[in-house]
Amino acid sequence: MDSYSSDQSSPSINSSLSQDIEQQPQQYIPDQNSNNQQRANLHLTRTETVKSLQEMGLTSDAAVPDINAPQATKNAIFPEEYTLETPTGLVPVATLHSIGRTSTAVSRTRTRQIDRESDSESKAEEEEEEEDTSNDLDPDIEFVTFVTGDPENPHNWPVWVRWVFTILLSGLVVCVAYGSACITGGLGTVQKQYHVGLEAAILTCSLMVIGFSLGPLIWSPVSDLYGRRVAYFVSMGLYVIFNIPCALSPNLGGLLVCRFLCGVFASSALCLVGGSIADMFPASTRGKAIAVFAWAPYAGPVLGPLVNGFISVSTDRMDLIFWVNMAFAGAMWIIVAFIPETYAPVILQRRAKRLRKETGNPKIMTEQEAQGVSLNEMMTACIVRPLVFAVTEPVLVATCFYVCLIYSLLYAFFFAFPVVFGELYGYKDNLVGLMLVPILIGATFALGFTTWCENKYVKLISERKPTPEDRLLGAKIGAPFAAIGLWLLGACAEKHVIWVGPASSGLAFGFGMVLIYYSLNNYIIDCYVQYASSALATKVFLRSAGGAAFPLFTTQMYHKLGLHWASWLLAFICTAMIALPFGFSLWGKELRHKLSKKDYSIDALGI
Repeated sequence: MDSYSSDQSSPSINSSLSQDIEQQPQQYIPDQNSNNQQRANLHLTRTETVKSLQEMGLTSDAAVPDINAPQATKNAIFPEEYTLETPTGLVPVATLHSIGRTSTAVSRTRTRQIDRESDSESKAEEEEEEEDTSNDLDPDIEFVTFVTGDPENPHNWPVWVRWVFTILLSGLVVCVAYGSACITGGLGTVQKQYHVGLEAAILTCSLMVIGFSLGPLIWSPVSDLYGRRVAYFVSMGLYVIFNIPCALSPNLGGLLVCRFLCGVFASSALCLVGGSIADMFPASTRGKAIAVFAWAPYAGPVLGPLVNGFISVSTDRMDLIFWVNMAFAGAMWIIVAFIPETYAPVILQRRAKRLRKETGNPKIMTEQEAQGVSLNEMMTACIVRPLVFAVTEPVLVATCFYVCLIYSLLYAFFFAFPVVFGELYGYKDNLVGLMLVPILIGATFALGFTTWCENKYVKLISERKPTPEDRLLGAKIGAPFAAIGLWLLGACAEKHVIWVGPASSGLAFGFGMVLIYYSLNNYIIDCYVQYASSALATKVFLRSAGGAAFPLFTTQMYHKLGLHWASWLLAFICTAMIALPFGFSLWGKELRHKLSKKDYSIDALGI
């Protein structure tokens, strides 16, 4: 047993106390209400032993890091730190070494930096220690974990609390997605305000969506270093502020720059909320919560033209559109500020800092603290690897292409419907926005249907070992519906056909859209479990690029090809993509082995 003394007690007293603790093992997590005298009398800090770790299932082989483990930690010897609960809450590095866990190319320098933060040392001693480096972690370090039944562990929060936070965070995603499409309900106000054409006005939507693809390069590292809560608070605060110049900009250039920056700032919700939900739910039960998140980025944009079409027609004011968006974003900013931190590495870092102060032991820390944050590793995980995956992983690229297509088609609807209903039926922006309601209804139906898909998956993995292809059930069901929606839109684009025909196309498309995204998002995670964060970053980048590009040519395409063939061209592409989930379901494993540089999936890693 490893322990640390806080005073110079005799060996016999320490020996006796050690025997007592061995008989009744307890962790030392100081009571916040304990007085200084009680703390001064504390002699030992209880830690885990080789036997206790082995009883918890730890072996010499390190587990695959959880999807939410710090991306910049290299050669981790204790990746279970953020998911495992131990009776004592402290795991010595020496004990990990004893069961065969070793690290390479890791210096003791970071340990001594934390030492110096806790104790003032002479300059000579500091210089001497800087020169003393090793290729292993300091064996005296004790890694902090959650204790058994820990109330600070988000997985242990009451179920209703976790679901309330899930709904609120999904509301944040709806807010951001709403903001990206809010101006599509009043493009005429932009044209009138700045005396520009429709193409220039459309850029106010596209540039914010482009910002969605670049923002994660900032907010993912911020989240890793300082936690989700800080990332949400800072980014959403900036998003709220930059809606002000959007409303007051004297020229189009200023508006476009501010819209792009709004996309960069607001993107934290799109890239981090899925992680926040995963923080609160273990892998076995998070599917239903992730389904709510899958609904939000597709339902949110539908509300933009729906709400602001009425604002545009009633007031003819561009600035009011942005004031309403600012109010929505401000309300969500305040609400999210009250959600506690969910990111386990940051929660444990704060606990380690508290324990170092209360025990006087400067070597209590997390593994991320012990190894330090590698800028190169962080750049690799957040920027380099996602771009490398985009050109070296055909399976990932094909899956992301389908996600990108569905997301792009949603934005295409925002510009196709004004042509179909505005030019064919003579509807103004308010009524055109109402025609998008069936998309929202279809997406909500799909949200309920994901519960059935998730129950089927849970039942399947209880009977046998899971594979990534098991996640494709939702996409196989939803893919035909997305194509049917586009075929229906093209077929019903006739003056003599009542508006219910083309409007109902959104019902089928919305249903298929959410099922496809929910299913393929889980498929990507299971295919690239070892680098899931990087694979999802590739998806966000490609999806946002497509969502930004489609609005730029959708209106012209409908004018050049006609209402029928413009929709049918998209329907042909969407119909061809139906083969992807079915093909991957049959031959996905073989394709991953043949086409991928390395198989990172759950079945290849034996999970």
